[in-house]
Amino acid sequence: QVQLVESGGGLAQPGGSLRVSCAASGFTFRSYGMGWFRQAPGKEREFVAYISWNNGDTYYADSAKGRFTISRDNAKNTVYLQMNSLNPEDTAVYYCARHSQGDDRRVGSYDWWGQGTQVTVSS
Repeated sequence: QVQLVESGGGLAQPGGSLRVSCAASGFTFRSYGMGWFRQAPGKEREFVAYISWNNGDTYYADSAKGRFTISRDNAKNTVYLQMNSLNPEDTAVYYCARHSQGDDRRVGSYDWWGQGTQVTVSS
């Protein structure tokens, strides 16, 4: 059974950093691209970052470029999102997801999702 379990969320101050992790199980992790999305209250779920399965190519939403870094450790079946220079607009539930097919920026291109981890940026 496919499982994606996020961890590492919490409270950060503006300008601070957090790293969220997503532990995968139940499938051949190294064979799948992985993505991070987020959803703020009252807003649609939005793309944050993607990492490919084969060559480690990464793609970011404009809001994440230069501040966030997605990475993966295939030996640990884990994907990470390092978030720096956080601001209150980054407050959201962060989800990892397994890419299935299609545009890696679209929610519908992913077939399995974690339960999410809350990130709150506030002073």
